[in-house]
Formats: sequence, structure tokens, C-alpha cells
Amino acid sequence: MAQSYVQVTTTTDSRAEAAELAESAVAERFAACAQLVGPIASTYWWEGEIESAEEWMVLFKTTVDRFDELATLITDVHSYDTPEIIATPVVAGSLDYLAWIAEQTEGDEPGEDPDEV
Repeated sequence: MAQSYVQVTTTTDSRAEAAELAESAVAERFAACAQLVGPIASTYWWEGEIESAEEWMVLFKTTVDRFDELATLITDVHSYDTPEIIATPVVAGSLDYLAWIAEQTEGDEPGEDPDEV
């Protein structure tokens, strides 16, 4: 397992924005898969106050090599001033699934089939 893998998490205040982030990341091949979870209840400090909000979580499956591009996409598309972008290393996983992530994130062009590269 020479490739390094991460699960990247972000949250947003609408299902529509979460779906847009997921679709964009997968279309650009910055992530092999994106899962939407929600709604979830979030409590956090913001501008000196404790806030509570309903949010949607997006979990992206990708490689360390694609992280910077994915983080840039999230920052550019996201409506929050400071979006959550947290990469959690994948310590172990199904070898077939990890190989699939690597294959799906290899393409340089949106929609490019990595098997034809």
C-alpha cells in the first residue's frame, strides 16, 4: 500500500451546497467518492459567541496527493468564511477499495477515464 489515503471532512449549512461540493470534487477527480451525512447538529464558537446550527457533512475519499486540490476546491466553492477542512489519515482499509480510490483520482482532466490514461 504505497499510496497514502485520507478521508476529508467538511460541513455546510445546506444539502444543496453539500451536494455541489461532492459533485464538483468527484467530477474533477479530486475525490473518488463523497458521502453526504445529515442533517447534523453542530455547536461551536464563532466571533466570540456559542452558536448552534443544523449542517450537512461531506466525507471525501481521496489520496494525499489530491488533498491540496480538494482543499482549494472546498475553499473556493464553500459559502463559509472559514470552512472545516480536516484530513484524517486512512491507516488501513480494504486493498481493493483503496486501489479503487487511487484509480479514480489519477485522471488529470474532469471526466477523464483513468483506465485510458
